[in-house]
This record gives sequence, C-alpha cells and structure tokens, in this order.
Amino acid sequence: MTKLIAIVGMGEGNGMAIARRFAKEGFAIAMIARNESKLQSYQSKLNDEGITSYYFLADAGDKVAMEAAFEAMKIQVGSPDVLVYNAAVPRMENVLETTFDSLVSDFQANVAGALVAVNAVLPGMQTAPTKGTILFTGGGFALYPHPDFASLAIGKAGIRSLANTLGAALQPQEIKVGTITICGTVDESDPKYNPTAIAEEYWKFHANPQSEVEVIY
Repeated sequence: MTKLIAIVGMGEGNGMAIARRFAKEGFAIAMIARNESKLQSYQSKLNDEGITSYYFLADAGDKVAMEAAFEAMKIQVGSPDVLVYNAAVPRMENVLETTFDSLVSDFQANVAGALVAVNAVLPGMQTAPTKGTILFTGGGFALYPHPDFASLAIGKAGIRSLANTLGAALQPQEIKVGTITICGTVDESDPKYNPTAIAEEYWKFHANPQSEVEVIY
C-alpha cells in the first residue's frame, strides 16, 4: 500500500522539496493550500517527475475548510502516514503597528490551523499498524523574535510550544511530533538554507525512531 504525506501550506520552496524527498521513499503527496492554480502547477510538475500527487483546497486559518479538505482526502486517498504543517503568514509589521485583528487572524493560520490538521489525521494514525509522524515548520523567530515580524514571531513560538506539548501527549501512542526550526532565510542558492537541504531534515526526523522533538537548523 502506498504511503501518504499530507503537506499543509504547499509552496514552491520547502513544500515541493519535501514532497520530492518523501516521494523518493515511495510516498504519494497530498497537498493543501488555498490557491488552486498554484496547486495545479505543483501537481503538474510532480506528475511530470513520476510522482503521484493530489490536492485539496483550504486556507490554513479556516477551520471549516481545513476539516473539509482532510475529510475529502480521507475519502479519496486515505489517511496520511505523515503530516507536515508548513503554513504561515509572513507579515512584516512592527509590533507597535500590529492590531488585535491582524494578530488573531495570523494566529489562526500560524498555529491554530496546525491543531486542526493534527486532530484530522490523529484517528488514522492511532489505528495504523505503523504509527505516524507529525512535523511543523518552525522558525528562528521563535528563538530570536524581531519587532518587525511580531506576529510571525508569536506564531513560531506558538508552533514550537504546540509541537512540544503534542509530542509529550502522543509519545505513549508512539506517534512522533516535532518541529524543524529553520534559523535562516530559505534561498535556493544558499548552501545550507536551500529547500533541498531543509527537506532532508524532515526526512531524517521521520526516519529516525529516536528523533528529538525539535531540530534546530
């Protein structure tokens, strides 16, 4: 039976690199994002490379849409063995200019949507013969917050805390939870922070039974 990885917040950089890395190990790809034309483009590229992929539409900050996307995924292709939550709102805005509404809206996509995704995949992982892996894309702003990226820093701190608490809660069920905390700007030309190198960290976490909850990269 083909293994399945679900990537929420699919994008051209890390998302596609993670998809390609897991596809090397026999995984099919289920993508979730809000832009259908981009999802169609990603699917076309993956299919051209011989990678089986599916896409489902949802804004990561929309609870109802996310639940519907995962339900459609379950019906069409089954429950994922691996979940990667890669969604974030990269708002560049000084903390003194941040409003209540923007902070709450961003938090829904940056953190709360991750919990919605986890709750959607947990039943399948809990009953699967091989327990699953849940990974969040973290960021250096969780460790070194910057006033010009206040909302994102709060979101990355939140996703880090969510990973740690979920990891502790799910450890008895042998479901691995972690965050890849990327302490640099993702750039194709960067020898360390290029998407292919970063994707390798996601695979290593999944493949290593003794992975720590957080990988600081």
